[in-house]
Amino acid sequence: MIHRYTYKQLVWIDLESPTSEEVGEIMREFDLHPSVAQEILLPTANPRIELYKNFIYMILHFPAIKHSHSGDSNQEIDFIIGKNFIITARYDSIDALAKFSKIFEVNSILDKSNMGDHIGFIFYYMVKEMYQSLSHELDYLKDSLKNIEDQIFIGNEREMVVDLSKVSRDLLRFHHAMNAHKQVLRSFEPAALGFFSGDFSFYIKDLINEFYKINNSTESNIESLRELRETNNSLLDAKQNEVMKTLTVMAFIILPLSFISSIYSMNTSFMPIVGAKNDFWIIIGSMVLVGVIIYLVFRHKKWI
Repeated sequence: MIHRYTYKQLVWIDLESPTSEEVGEIMREFDLHPSVAQEILLPTANPRIELYKNFIYMILHFPAIKHSHSGDSNQEIDFIIGKNFIITARYDSIDALAKFSKIFEVNSILDKSNMGDHIGFIFYYMVKEMYQSLSHELDYLKDSLKNIEDQIFIGNEREMVVDLSKVSRDLLRFHHAMNAHKQVLRSFEPAALGFFSGDFSFYIKDLINEFYKINNSTESNIESLRELRETNNSLLDAKQNEVMKTLTVMAFIILPLSFISSIYSMNTSFMPIVGAKNDFWIIIGSMVLVGVIIYLVFRHKKWI
């Protein structure tokens, strides 16, 4: 599907899951290299940037956790940045890009000039909107960690083992996807300065700073996750130790009682107390007395 937006002399073509015919049409209109036209037909595994005679080709993956419509953990966008046009190709509905398209249309209709005078500014505002969306994704993960923390300290440590693993998986995927942005943006800077004016360097550096904000926030969440996992494991170990201690104490109390019981189950001709008046209650009372004494000794030693 082709979505076309215009702002003054600038054109944005947004391709959503494009067909071969749609790519061929765009290829002829904007004189795209055949290899790039082939690339945007299918998702690409690795982010990268390539410089052509009349455009810059860039692939970025944006991690998606809460706002993914396809279930994929990464949303790929291919950017083709020319002198007065930008083409985006994607394979999923991306909320941040849909939001930006509405902003773009409003500026177009009202003929606002704050979008800039060349296509580099369109790219800048577009990626900045994507990064703001990633901040919301991180807020979602941060809320998940806060909920896990609350659950841990009300005694649900065992249930939180799986939840911690899920958040850990999401954060590691997020961090892995974002790591590639740094090198791509750094490579984009000299290429973009050859296409646009020198003052555009400020905007590229601003995008790099946005990347570092997200990256630092991701690392902070990963550190919080590690601390929560260690705390959860410590509490689980403490609970298990308490259970093992209780079972050990019970075994030590029952052992002498079992010994007394086994003595009186021996088939011998002489057995003390047996046959005397109230012999059963005397034996039971002796066993209870021994058990109480052992329990009191354990309490005195602070073993229980």
